[in-house]
Formats: sequence, C-alpha cells, structure tokens
Amino acid sequence: MSDAGAVRSHATDLAGEVTELRHRLHQEPEIGLHLPRTQEKVLEALDGLPYEISVGRDTTSVTAVLRGTAPGNGARKPVALLRGDMDALPVQEQTGVSYTSRIDGAMHACGHDLHTAMLAGAARLLADRQEELAGDVVLMFQPGEEGFDGAGVMIREGVLEAAGRRPDAAYGIHVVSSLLPNGLFASRPGTLMSASDGLYVTVHGAGGHGSAPHRAKDPVTVAAEIVTSLQTMITRQFDMFDPVVLTVGLLHAGTKRNVIPESARIEATIRTFSEQNRDLMRTAIPRLVNGIAEAHGLYATVEYETEYPLTVTDPAETSNIEKHVRDLFGDERYTQMVNPLSGSEDFSRVLAAVPGSFVFLSAVRPGADPADTAFNHSPYAAFDDSILADGTALYAQLALSRIAELACA
Repeated sequence: MSDAGAVRSHATDLAGEVTELRHRLHQEPEIGLHLPRTQEKVLEALDGLPYEISVGRDTTSVTAVLRGTAPGNGARKPVALLRGDMDALPVQEQTGVSYTSRIDGAMHACGHDLHTAMLAGAARLLADRQEELAGDVVLMFQPGEEGFDGAGVMIREGVLEAAGRRPDAAYGIHVVSSLLPNGLFASRPGTLMSASDGLYVTVHGAGGHGSAPHRAKDPVTVAAEIVTSLQTMITRQFDMFDPVVLTVGLLHAGTKRNVIPESARIEATIRTFSEQNRDLMRTAIPRLVNGIAEAHGLYATVEYETEYPLTVTDPAETSNIEKHVRDLFGDERYTQMVNPLSGSEDFSRVLAAVPGSFVFLSAVRPGADPADTAFNHSPYAAFDDSILADGTALYAQLALSRIAELACA
C-alpha cells in the first residue's frame, strides 16, 4: 500500500471517533473567543498523545506541537502548521439532525465542528507516525474566526513560534454545505477570498414633528440617499473587473412614524479583492457620506474598520494541495476555482506570514443539489459526516509530505 493509501486507510479507521467528536461539538456550540466546553473536548481528544500542548491567555485556543523523531538531512528541522477553527454562530438551528444544537441561539452553521474534529483525527494519525517525521507539526485549534479575529489573537500569543521557529508551510481546510458536489476539493492560487471591512455611519440631524420637516433636519432621507449613493459610487468609481461588494445590513432610525428622529444609523460590510480597492474605499466612502450629509445641512460620523485581509494562497503550496488530493482520492476529486469567493477568513493572517494554502471541501448531503442546498451560516445548513475521513487524511498527508520534502531539500 502506498503512503497516501496508508494514510487514507488509517483515516477511515478513525472515522467513527472523528464523527462522534464532531457530533458532541455540534451539540454544544460556543461563540467567540471563549469556548471552554469546546477546548475541553479538544484537550480530551489529544490526551495521551505525544504533543506539547499550550492554551491561550486571552482566548481558549489550543496549540499542540508534535516533535518528529526521524533524522533529517539538514540542521534546521522543517515545521508545518495545520489549522482548524472551533467557534459557532449566533444562529438557531433548524436542520432537525439527531445531534442538533442543545444551546439556544447557537449553531455550528459554518462547519467549524467538522474542522475541529478532522484536525483532532489528524493529530492521532500524525502521532502514530512521529518516527516518520523529520520535522515538527503545529496544530492550531482556533476560536473566534467568526468576526473575532481569533487568528490574530493566536498570532499575537505566539502560535507561529510554537515550535521554536516559524512554520515553513501552513494549511487550512473549510467545508461548505452548498456550491460544490459532495466530496469535491477546490482552491485556487493567489487571491482566494476577499478582504472584509466594516462601515459604521451615524447621520446626525435635528428631531421634530413629522408634519413639519422644514422645522427639523431629517436624517432618514439623508441616510436613504447615502445607501443608494454608495452603490452608485461602486459602479462609477471602481473597475468592474476588480469587484467591490458593499451590503448595508443595518439601517435604523426613529421610534414612531410621525416623529423625525435625531439620528439615523447605517452599518455595512465591505468586501474587496485587491489592496488597491481596499485603500480606495477607505477614502472614497467618508468623502461621499460627509458630502451628502453636508449638502443637506446635516453632518455624519464615519467609522471605517479594517477587519480581515485578503486570503492569498501561495501558488506552490496550492499545487501541493492539488497533488495530494489527487494522490489520496483521485483526479476527479479536485477542481481549480475560476473566481475567488466573497467571503473572508482570518486564516489570511497566517497566510500573510507563512507560505501556505487553503482548500474548500464540499460536505453537501449525498444526493442533494449543491445549487439548492442551504449555504454556510444558514439555520438549515447541514454537513455530511462521510467527508470527515477525507479531511482528516488530507490534513495529515499535507504535513507528512511537506515535512519530508523540506527535510530532503
């Protein structure tokens, strides 16, 4: 049996344990940076394995380092990092699965329970191959991906130096409940996902009676004009072949239909696919918002918060993922994405510091049409357990093969 075949077979043998862990994680989802029950389950899964384990100070992260004992050709032992995010979302689950969330208002709607379970399975698989490793593996169990910048926190706390030196390669896997046929892996070299920023605008006016708007300064009409003008600005100031997505998710003003309020609030998410457009948005939006408010005799306060950077994969490491997917599962199991996704990822911070890549794995339910199934973050998003063994195998194979290549270089 080939090395890839042995890894896949071992992962299949572990599938029952990995699935059981995934179900327990799914039943007790936790949100944000502090996931004590999730951390406890991860530590239980690692118990007895030959890892150097540390936990976060400002978050319930788990970092586990496996020291390979195989001899290498160089004085510097290579290091590979594997990441699995652990947090859930504030979503009320509606899937009806037997292991549905027991926590009201919280759900693993983005599949992070699968990532955590697969990485824990890979930890077992790698520990059994410690004598084959001529380098070290860092497992990054990360809270707070969903808008809390858990990767940034872990980097500040030293995850990239956990092995004593910065990783030579870093990899992440993310499941999807829609878009791709079941079991298909997909990635692309270069820009894989957009940058994410937040826009917060308050239009300040002067309240009054709804029957006499001339005696007030109505912030509602100004806010409405700002919302539509932001979309017009994108079509007129930005190249259509370098897209920008701006979605207003919150628009709030007033308490009663015949009262002109003192202020109106706008909150939006902004996705860009180049640093040039990201920089342009930082200047173009305040200029537009302030100009509209001033034109009506009002004023606005604008907060533009930079969040996650572009997720940019290393072309060589993306080719490495493609090679090992094909070796493990066959040529038909990998596809190269034509376009990036407009979602965002804080694993982008790791990829900005370390050569690496990120790959999507479809966990669409067997027999379901990927075009019609509920996408990640939906209360109806359902993920297929049968892909857990494949994700486990790929995590482990990426670390084993990359360390072997670097150790022989």
